Amino acid sequence: MASNPNDRVAVVHDNFLRRVVAGDFPQGAPPSGPLDDITAVQIYRSACLTRALDRESRNMQAEGQGYYTIGPSGHEGMAALAAALDPADTAFLHYRDAAFQIQRAEQIGGVTTAWDMLLSYACSAEDPISGGRHKVLGSKALNIPPQTSTIASHLPKAVGAAYSLGLARRRPPEFRAMADGSIAVCSFGDASVNHSTAQGAFNTAAWTSYQSIPLPLLFVCEDNGIGISTKTPGGWIRANCENRPGIRYFACDGLDMFNTFHSVREAAAWVRNRRKPAFLHMRTIRLYGHAGADMAMAYLSREEVEAEEANDPLLHMVRQLAEAEIMEPAEALAIYNDTAARVARIAAQVVQRPRLQTATQVMQSLIPPKRECRPLPAPDPALREGVFGSDMAALPKPQPMGKIINMALTDLMLSHPDIVMMGEDIARKGGNYGITQRLSARFGKDRVIDTLLDEQAILGLAIGMAQNGFLPIPEIQFLAYLHNAEDQLRGEAATLPFFSDGQFTNPMVVRISGFGYQRGFGGHFHNDNSVAVLRDIPGLILAAPSNGRDAALMLRECVRLAREEQRLVVILEPIALYATRDLHQAGDGGWLTHYPDADETIALGEVGVHGKGRDLAIVTFANGAFLAHQALPLLAEKGIDARIIDIRWLSPLPAEAIAQAARDCRAALIVDETRRSGGVAEALMALLDEHTDLPKARLTAEDSFIPTGPAYAATMPSRDSIVQAATALMERAR
Repeated sequence: MASNPNDRVAVVHDNFLRRVVAGDFPQGAPPSGPLDDITAVQIYRSACLTRALDRESRNMQAEGQGYYTIGPSGHEGMAALAAALDPADTAFLHYRDAAFQIQRAEQIGGVTTAWDMLLSYACSAEDPISGGRHKVLGSKALNIPPQTSTIASHLPKAVGAAYSLGLARRRPPEFRAMADGSIAVCSFGDASVNHSTAQGAFNTAAWTSYQSIPLPLLFVCEDNGIGISTKTPGGWIRANCENRPGIRYFACDGLDMFNTFHSVREAAAWVRNRRKPAFLHMRTIRLYGHAGADMAMAYLSREEVEAEEANDPLLHMVRQLAEAEIMEPAEALAIYNDTAARVARIAAQVVQRPRLQTATQVMQSLIPPKRECRPLPAPDPALREGVFGSDMAALPKPQPMGKIINMALTDLMLSHPDIVMMGEDIARKGGNYGITQRLSARFGKDRVIDTLLDEQAILGLAIGMAQNGFLPIPEIQFLAYLHNAEDQLRGEAATLPFFSDGQFTNPMVVRISGFGYQRGFGGHFHNDNSVAVLRDIPGLILAAPSNGRDAALMLRECVRLAREEQRLVVILEPIALYATRDLHQAGDGGWLTHYPDADETIALGEVGVHGKGRDLAIVTFANGAFLAHQALPLLAEKGIDARIIDIRWLSPLPAEAIAQAARDCRAALIVDETRRSGGVAEALMALLDEHTDLPKARLTAEDSFIPTGPAYAATMPSRDSIVQAATALMERAR
């Protein structure tokens, strides 16, 4: 027996050894179903390796050689689930699913599972999935993208990946990654079911299936009855999930590998044949507490803990193998002990392997690798003319920004067959501002998708489709609507290359209508000038055009960056400038621009410089550029010769280009429509201070939300406040 009754890892281990020798097994169903002898033994071997790795990870942590433990013990039945699936089925896994990955490795072969997982536990730079950046499950060879999130944030992209399988049959993308005929599998815990992200994903799947749209997705809920310390009410998962429209409910006992194998086969066949989603409710238990040093007896009674331990899945497996006359308990015990000894030997070697040491090493995978792409021929002129239709006559004429963005999207979709757009009201209506008008008629409803009203679902659809080789362009109606779904960009899309050492990526271009100055409409919810949350995401590119020509050229560059460099890009389009035509007075057409020729480009980091003034550099972007142009003649009247530096790219800031464009001026004024605290100007002030000796000042929006009505612009820079700030700065600079 264990010397310390509070050491539940040792208690469970000792109990297993003692009970197998004694033939003291928990009661359960006899072995029944289609599970063959060889597969049954392999499931047990995978379960033993799962348990041994979990125990060893805790030893490593105690010795300062491991850094994170959230164990799979009690969830070993996931090995049976993996055995029942096709290895080609892409799996988005729960953090307790080591048994699944171990079993799949046995199915595919050629993977040194114990070595690889221990490298991950040790945060070794040789870890084949994350390169030492995190303890994650995942493998390119095993069709398991790594998951770093724990609370359901991977469910929306699983829905997107499942949707992509149907579209890929009709329109195979250049970089298709998921096999035809495969399904998507997504596992999670019972506590995660309650998260809004999970509920949104279930709803999206049901909404899609209800319309008879193919969605081959198997949800797997591993129900161990508790979320850290909060118990899941008895019967809650079944009551919540059994009768959702469009989603078939299945259940299995994860302590019974025969029942699990049979049930998974049945559920997967239903999903695969009908191309509809299913929900598999799998009973499990949790051993050893939640994670690390968590002690379950701090919030559960000893009786409750011991009752769970008495149902050890490994004991059930040994019993069933014996009852089926596949393997004697003594042989099963030998496998258990031999596996533990082998893992200990490997761990002793693994802890000697190199770990990341420098910031450069850590950050190496923030930027995905470039990829070779096939040349894209220019669209046939006759085809292009047919697609544009009556809009061909508008191409040579100056147009407002909104119209030019529509033209640019049309050309991009013509030349890039893998582009798929998705968002609220973008198809039939053409978006709130008509930016996507006619695109659905031009390219079909499977390339321009009206989604349900859920920003998490929109971004999840895009992320999942990107993982299957499509180039998504999701639209978020308003910047304020992004905030409830921002973790899909931060916690999923941006982290994927980082935690997979660049093996998995989410290339896409997210279009968002944003900024302020939308006259008298909607207040904060339709005029949001908070961009800090986007600039704070490592690896994300944030673009902000100020006029139609730039918008078209920057969209082209954004698509190139996504396709060729696998980048996550957000282009923030200023709503107030979509329809703006005039600059100084009604009818002057001063903010109209021409649609750029096909060979024109704006590269990432290239800034726009307007004017040659040597007195003042006005450093700005988006609406600020428009207002600065309005201010130029008034500044000239005051004898201030100014130039405008439109920075265009808000993240990463084009530091050297900005500094170079401003250095030969006497002073620099930053005009920033975002908020004073946490806004872009803070970074620009630091940039100019580090790269130039110029006197400088900043004019920003107030730290306020934006109101509706006549005061819509009261908290933000204006033409007149630019003139006032510039005049004051130049007086100081003399």
